[in-house]
Amino acid sequence: MSFVAMTYCQGSWCLLPLLLLFTIWEAGSGQLHYSVPEEAKHGTFVGRIAQDLGLELAELVPRLFRVASKDRGDLLEVNLQNGILFVNSRIDREALCGRSLECSIHLEVIVDRPLQVFHVEVEVRDINDNPPVFPLREQKLLIYESKQPDSRFPLEGASDADIGENAVLVYRLSQNEYFSLESPTNSKQTKRPSLILKKTLDREKTPELNLLLTASDGGKPELTGTVQLWVRVLDVNDNDPEFDHLEYKVRIMENAANETLVIKLNATDQDEGVNGQLEYSLMSIKPSGRSLFTLDENNGELRVNGTLDYEANKFYEIEVLATDKGNPPMVGHCTVSVEILDINDNAPEVTLTSLSLPVREDAQPNTVIALISVSDLDSGVNGQVTCSLTPNVPFKIVSTFKNYYSLVLDSSLDRERVPAYDLLVTARDGGSPSLWTTAIDRVEVIEIHEGVSRHIYRK
Repeated sequence: MSFVAMTYCQGSWCLLPLLLLFTIWEAGSGQLHYSVPEEAKHGTFVGRIAQDLGLELAELVPRLFRVASKDRGDLLEVNLQNGILFVNSRIDREALCGRSLECSIHLEVIVDRPLQVFHVEVEVRDINDNPPVFPLREQKLLIYESKQPDSRFPLEGASDADIGENAVLVYRLSQNEYFSLESPTNSKQTKRPSLILKKTLDREKTPELNLLLTASDGGKPELTGTVQLWVRVLDVNDNDPEFDHLEYKVRIMENAANETLVIKLNATDQDEGVNGQLEYSLMSIKPSGRSLFTLDENNGELRVNGTLDYEANKFYEIEVLATDKGNPPMVGHCTVSVEILDINDNAPEVTLTSLSLPVREDAQPNTVIALISVSDLDSGVNGQVTCSLTPNVPFKIVSTFKNYYSLVLDSSLDRERVPAYDLLVTARDGGSPSLWTTAIDRVEVIEIHEGVSRHIYRK
C-alpha cells in the first residue's frame, strides 16, 4: 500500500510531499518502508506505523510498544496515543550517509504479549540544501603570451554535498574576448572545467584579466557558487612541461607500508637549461589526504606517507604539478587516481539484546529469547557475516532481516535435567583468512511458578 501526506509550513506556505513507500509482509515478521525528506521539521508526519503493522492503538501501551534504532539517536519517534511515526529532530542526510546514493534509517519495533519484532526502513530523501562550493575564493593563472589559441588551462572545480540532480554542476564564464569555457564531460565531481584560449594574448595590450566562474547545481530552485579567476599574462619561457599522460590510474592495498612507491611520474620540457629543469609538487589531494602521500620534488616518486584505510576513503585523486625553473616558471599538470583495495582487517561486531530471560520451563518452541545484530566494516566477501550457535542445545538462530537474527527456543526445556545453558554465538566473515567475534548469553530455566530474575553476561 502507499500513502501521500502534505505538511504546510507557516509563513512561507511551502508544500512538502511525503511519499510513504509500500509495506511488505512476510510470515513471522513484517517490514515497513517509508520515506521522508531531510531537514523536515519536528513533528512532520512519516507514517501510521501502528495501523500499518496491524496493531490496535489501545494495545500499544499494555504491550510495551517500543522502537529501537541503532546509532540513529532520537531522529524519529512514535506517538503512543495515535500510533503515528513522526520526525523528532533534524535529519541531515549528508551527515547521516555522506554522498551515498542510498540513505535509510532502520528501526526495530518490539511489542510484548505475545512478543513480536518488526523491521521498519525509513528512506531519507535528498533536498537541494547545499550550494556548489569552490575550494578557494580566487584562482590565479599565469599564462604566457606565446600560448596558441585552443590551449587548455584546467581550473579547480566546485563540489556539492548533495546527490543526484542536486549535485550535477553546470559552469558559466563571464563574458570576455579571450577565453571560453570547457565544462566537464560528465557529472563526476573529479572532472574539472578548463579555460580555452580563443585568441592570442598580448601582454603589452592586456597584462591581466579578471573573470568570474559560476557553478550552478541541478536543483529546483538551483543554487550557485562563484570563484574569481585572475589571469596574469607573461612572456619569455614558452614551453610547458608535459607529463607522459594526463591521467594515471593506480591501485594499492590499504595495508601498504610507509615509503611504499605508488608511482614514479615523469614530465619533460622542450626548453633548454634552467627553463627545462623541472620540480614536482602536489597541487591538491581529494578528499583531504595530503598527509598520506609524499612526492619527491626531484624525481617525481609518489610514496605512501601514513596509514591508508579503505573504510575511511576508497579513492584519492591527486593533482600533480611539474614546474620548470624559467623566469617566470611554466607549469604542467597531471592527475593520479589512486584506488585503495580492501583487506580483511575488521572483525565482525555482534550485539545481543535479551528479551525473555530467564526462560520458563513451559516456554513453547519458537519463543524469541534474544535479538542478535551483526555488522562488519569491510566490503565484499570480507564484510559478509554468518552467525552460528553452540551445537546440541534446544535453541536455534533464525535470520529475520539482512544482518538481524532472532535467538529462539527450538525444543522443550527440562529444568531438572538442565537448569541453565551458556550459549555461544559466533559471527564470522567471509574473508580469507576469516575473522570472527563471539558473544556469550547465559539462559537460565525457571519452574513455572518460580519468581523471575535475570542473569546475563557477555564476553
